[in-house]
Amino acid sequence: MSKALVVVESPAKAKTIEKFLGKNYTVKASMGHLRDLPKSQFGVNLEHDFEPKYINIRGKGDLIKSLKEAAKSADIVYLATDPDREGEAIAWHLAHILNIPEQTTCRIEFNEITKTAIQQAVKKPRPINLPRVYAQQARRILDRIVGYKLSPLLWRKVRKGLSAGRVQSVAVRLICDREKEIQAFVPQEYWTITAKLKEKTNSKTFDAELVAMDGKKLAVTNELQAEGIVSELNQAEYVVNDVKKRERKRNPQPPFTTSSLQQEAARKLGFTSRKTMIIAQQLYEGLAIGRMGQVGLITYMRTDSTRVAEIAQQEARSYVENKFGLHFLPAKAPIYANKKSQDAHEAVRPTTLELAPDAIGTNLSKDQLKLYTLIWERFIASQMTPAIYDTLTIEITAGRYKLKSTGSQLKFSGFLAAFSGAIGKSKEVEQTSDSDLDKETTLPDLVAGQVLNLNKLDPKQHFTEPPPRYTEASLVKVLEEKGIGRPSTYAPTIETIVDRGYVERIEKKFQPTELGFVVLDLLKQYFDKILDVEFTAGMEDKLDDIAEGDASWLTVLEEFYTPFAQDLSFAEEAIGHVELPVEVSDVPCENCGQMMVVKQGRYGNFLACPGFPACRNTKPILKDIGVPCPKCGSAIVERHTKRRRVFYGCEKYPECDFNTWDMPLKENCQTCGSYMIRHKFKNGGFSNICSNENCSSRQVADDSKETAKNVEDKEVQAKAKKKPATANRRKKNE
Repeated sequence: MSKALVVVESPAKAKTIEKFLGKNYTVKASMGHLRDLPKSQFGVNLEHDFEPKYINIRGKGDLIKSLKEAAKSADIVYLATDPDREGEAIAWHLAHILNIPEQTTCRIEFNEITKTAIQQAVKKPRPINLPRVYAQQARRILDRIVGYKLSPLLWRKVRKGLSAGRVQSVAVRLICDREKEIQAFVPQEYWTITAKLKEKTNSKTFDAELVAMDGKKLAVTNELQAEGIVSELNQAEYVVNDVKKRERKRNPQPPFTTSSLQQEAARKLGFTSRKTMIIAQQLYEGLAIGRMGQVGLITYMRTDSTRVAEIAQQEARSYVENKFGLHFLPAKAPIYANKKSQDAHEAVRPTTLELAPDAIGTNLSKDQLKLYTLIWERFIASQMTPAIYDTLTIEITAGRYKLKSTGSQLKFSGFLAAFSGAIGKSKEVEQTSDSDLDKETTLPDLVAGQVLNLNKLDPKQHFTEPPPRYTEASLVKVLEEKGIGRPSTYAPTIETIVDRGYVERIEKKFQPTELGFVVLDLLKQYFDKILDVEFTAGMEDKLDDIAEGDASWLTVLEEFYTPFAQDLSFAEEAIGHVELPVEVSDVPCENCGQMMVVKQGRYGNFLACPGFPACRNTKPILKDIGVPCPKCGSAIVERHTKRRRVFYGCEKYPECDFNTWDMPLKENCQTCGSYMIRHKFKNGGFSNICSNENCSSRQVADDSKETAKNVEDKEVQAKAKKKPATANRRKKNE
């Protein structure tokens, strides 16, 4: 029998697939891309049809040699890279390296790493899809043109180390535009008036909100107006005008796409997009599950589709019937409409329902289990019946005023039964825009014409609020809605704009920096198309057209580059050196006495002497938490490890070595007198406990025996192994 070589992208995937194929198959990993554009040069011939100069990636020589030897020993080679454009391009590069002709039926793909899917894929090899390859190549060249032509301009005109990109620049614009809206926002006063009513004197009160006056919608805008209305309402008779009872349904949401998975993981689990995709990749490629060995737990996690394979729907229906009963099973399996015509992949779902989260929880890390549970519950819920609520709306008249009271009761849980309390059930309710069902409220059974008793009136002053800053979830949502980038690019895009210092994550919300505003204003003035949302979204559509074989990748590049080159030439001449705003601190430099200024470095803001290079003094920016050090009495300050993890230490370090992961508190323990700490538990909760582990009041032990300083030292040592230490610390920070 002939011998076959199967090349995948990662060792984890190779290990999972190996057990599904017989002894005549050898499975090896390419470790991602083996060829790419060079980092040290532009690598695109603009004078010769944008011809890319691909080279073997440095450090992958031994791997390439090993793959070539394995290919020579095999009778047939299957390229089983990921089932998307990037995977298709990797397969194309592999074919070049292994001397496989383009039209050879060498390409296999699968949406899930299961025995059935792998064995079916091997039976149906196909040639490499060149339009997909061209689409990926066009994107790569577009990004190279913008990055390697625009970034050096920013280096020369603004500051070294800056970068610009097609998608990242638009993402920064969205965040900056939102910040400008917030800054320009003027709060408007308004009042709500709620009547506390009773059916009878000794009955329980219920709320009714004022909504209209003289048959028109009422807006109460000041205290004087509110007082006048309250005065009238205090004298009015409250009569039930109408009672409407009806049954309302809440439909389940579709199974996850890449984008919706990132949004929900951010909202419910607090994961960044990058963290979500890393963990999803692990679940897809396979994890060791007891005696089963490596098992792929979810389908491919980069998808725009909500489609579910028929066999998976059948398995879900059987699971729902057995676990919840026939009442929870819709007559027909639901079909969710896709926003895009592309439907190559399924939605993100579990590969099998035999591996429930609670059954394999011990085989997964805490975060893997959280994300797997999220995917599992969402998929099961998507195949179930709607939840049913009994709703009651009561209209009440009080003279010339109309009030309204709404209530709802869950009648049948439907798909909500799929959600465990830990992650989903209560949170699932928050996703709906149907506010009437957000909170269950019981109202008395009233009839039209019934007179009610007024208990009291509750007028409240409010002010309109500015639009909120983007969170990880809301930024991903708006990027998807506006067609900017693709779900697979959201995570690296967000990390890039944070790493470059254009935006900051403050309390899990994105806030632009001064640098972000300066660079954005510069790009707006000279490269308006790069920052135009519609233009960027239109470019994504053109890339889709290339992938479908409906457009030429060369034409798309030519149409982009000609005007871009003109803008670049004009900007080079027109822009002088841009001075960044300088924030002067109240901290004097101990070396030369000048007031230190705030600078932005790789690991966040720091203080630096403005006398650079004559004076190279730098200091970290420390936040005093207002608690004395229990060792020496100096101030406790908030510090960060190189990976931005927060810990607390004495401001006199290294003279005083006190440090802790838990935030010290001002009060002392009433049992032993030691200082108290704000302790974070492994389940994510917080509690104030005694810092003394031996104190009788202490209910839990610390999560870690290591001090923050030990971890900091380890991080520095690990980094030193990867890259030689820089002697000039100031130069590194800048």
